[in-house]
Amino acid sequence: MEFPAYLASMPMHAITEIHGEAGLRERFRLEIQRFDPADRDRLTTALDLASELHRDDRRVREPYLNHLLRVSIRLLHHYDVDDVDVVVAGLLHDSVEDHPAELAGARIDAAGDPTAAALAELARRFGDRVACLVAAVTNPAFSPDRDRYVQYREHVAASLDREPWARVIKVSDFTDNGVGVIHTVGPKVASSATKYRPLVPVFRELIGRPDTPLSHRVKQHIFQQLDLAEERFSAILDQPAPSA
Repeated sequence: MEFPAYLASMPMHAITEIHGEAGLRERFRLEIQRFDPADRDRLTTALDLASELHRDDRRVREPYLNHLLRVSIRLLHHYDVDDVDVVVAGLLHDSVEDHPAELAGARIDAAGDPTAAALAELARRFGDRVACLVAAVTNPAFSPDRDRYVQYREHVAASLDREPWARVIKVSDFTDNGVGVIHTVGPKVASSATKYRPLVPVFRELIGRPDTPLSHRVKQHIFQQLDLAEERFSAILDQPAPSA
């Protein structure tokens, strides 16, 4: 497939709408050209694994892999991330949560804990740091006795408090989910807005911390994206009640 020369500067939602997964893959390939061959191979291997694990997954109107590609491209292009471990973890950030048994394979231990086994397999393939970053953005099993969204917000705040680089991955994920809610259709629009809106101030505080390893310019860009997410959540959730 032939892509336009300006693909490297196209907004990701435009690439998604016009060129789909193939276009996002090509944009990712262009973004990683700045790395040395060994790092490019590592990133390509991570993308191959994500592609295999999520091969049958869909995200409303598109392959789930598109989300993982956008999260990683955002890290590379908009957040100026040159840390290969972080980009690898971005590609694989949902692998343990969504496909632990498939990832773990024969590593599932006698206790039958696929999450621990999947993290061990990630550590074997990509190193302990990647596994640690993925663990920080992997949701635990939530109690059925409490509101799931409340537990989710508590987990995000606690987990990211101690992992500055995981904050960077998670805010890219949040941006794709939150700002990208405008590209979602059906009942998921309201449910996504309800889930993610209370996280805006959480991310604003986490990203603003001195130990969050991003430049001032990138942090300002993220704050603008959080403002945009809040505007979109408000447009969805704060509609006036219809008159009698």
